[in-house]
Amino acid sequence: MTFGGQGPYRPPWPPNGGPPPPYRPHPPNASLWQRLREDEWPPLREVLGHARRLPGCVWVPALCFVWPALFVLVMYPLARSARMKSRAVFPTRSHRGVQDPDVMRMQKIRAWIALGASLVILLAYGTSEDWQQAQDQAFFRLAVTPWLLLLTAPAVIALLFRFAPPSARPVMRARLRPAVRTVLWYFGAFTAVPILFAGVIFLSRTFQGEAAGALLSFALLLPVLWLVFFVGFASTTVVRTAFHTADVHAALPALLTGVLVWELAAVNLLMAGPPPGPPVIQLCALIGGPASVTGVAWWEIGRLRTRYGVTLRS
Repeated sequence: MTFGGQGPYRPPWPPNGGPPPPYRPHPPNASLWQRLREDEWPPLREVLGHARRLPGCVWVPALCFVWPALFVLVMYPLARSARMKSRAVFPTRSHRGVQDPDVMRMQKIRAWIALGASLVILLAYGTSEDWQQAQDQAFFRLAVTPWLLLLTAPAVIALLFRFAPPSARPVMRARLRPAVRTVLWYFGAFTAVPILFAGVIFLSRTFQGEAAGALLSFALLLPVLWLVFFVGFASTTVVRTAFHTADVHAALPALLTGVLVWELAAVNLLMAGPPPGPPVIQLCALIGGPASVTGVAWWEIGRLRTRYGVTLRS
């Protein structure tokens, strides 16, 4: 089960399943917003250089909030460092073993349609509490999805191992080790955050009222904040790449997506209840989203089989 050579999983990179094209940095005329969307954020001096070109009417209100501005000046380098390390440990590119432009386009179309439908339902039937609940659910899904992946992925991988012929299992097992290391990296960092934060709180209470204790607590709080940024950036990556399980089997991310979306729908229903609107709208919102994601996932699996020779039993 290899990429390139005579394997059936050759990605469509030229030439003939060779290595992927090198990563090209942003163009010279890219805007600051485009650069912030890239994997590597610009240094703080470049961000301040863009800020100097802002009109004076923007700077006057900003001078009234000196402490928030200083906080941003400290947090941006910390977040940039954590983001760079997160992208090094959890790469964001090539999260699919086979890059199918039609599948990626369909996934974006489905996502925009789902977002539009959710906004229409909230505008038509939602209250202020429903809008707040929608925001809370977005953060909740980001926090709970990696844990659901951790519970779901072993079952789906075991099913694929069951379908695969004995000759393919050693290669799949070897490709599983990097995914396991990714899981250990993520959950090790995730677990370290509350432990380190509890240590900072303990030290601040132990040396309460002492200047040295306050400085020590602040110095120890910076690594905790760095780790929080690291886990936050890593969460978006591991959710998109499903802990890089495409290395094990090209169809595994689509399978995990099809299962995970129903688990998230059940969790959201238990935690927040049905969406606003009449019963018919509620039923369509509850079933339509997971069903459309599952449909796109199975369509992707079908294209893997017909266009790239990837089967669940291969």
